[in-house]
Amino acid sequence: MPLCKVSLPLVVGVVHPNIGGWLGAYCVKKNLHPWYSSLKKPSWTPPNWVFGPVWTTIYSTMGYSSYLVWRDAGGFKEAALPLSIYGVNLIMNWAWTPIFFGGHHIKLALYEITLVWGTSAAMAIAFYQVNPLAGLLIIPYFAWGTLATALNYVIYRDNPQSSLEDKKE
Repeated sequence: MPLCKVSLPLVVGVVHPNIGGWLGAYCVKKNLHPWYSSLKKPSWTPPNWVFGPVWTTIYSTMGYSSYLVWRDAGGFKEAALPLSIYGVNLIMNWAWTPIFFGGHHIKLALYEITLVWGTSAAMAIAFYQVNPLAGLLIIPYFAWGTLATALNYVIYRDNPQSSLEDKKE
């Protein structure tokens, strides 16, 4: 007899958001050197090794929060609004990496990450209304997103010739 019963929806909820993160990590690895390394970055830029553990923790927490909302609302139909916000946020979150690292579109990535940031706030509020813990667990994501958005902005500001769309203008 197993010591604990593992919930398949919980496991799927936690693993699912990490899939896009793992795919994004491949895109980052391909473009870290020389492009990203050559960009002017502020002194408060986290070291590269921090991003993997932070995003794994954030994605796992987002997934757990989505599971709590799904469970406490009684399923997808009953949690359609908060889980739709989550889905849109997650897709936009995953899209940022290939836009920034893959396409070197710093300006477009800035617009996109601003939308990610806004939907993360909406997600925290929507989750909180279903399960307060689920909403509170989104706060670290929102905080990291605030840092990431500011970092994207400063990189855009300080590297006017490093973004592909700026070279075309």
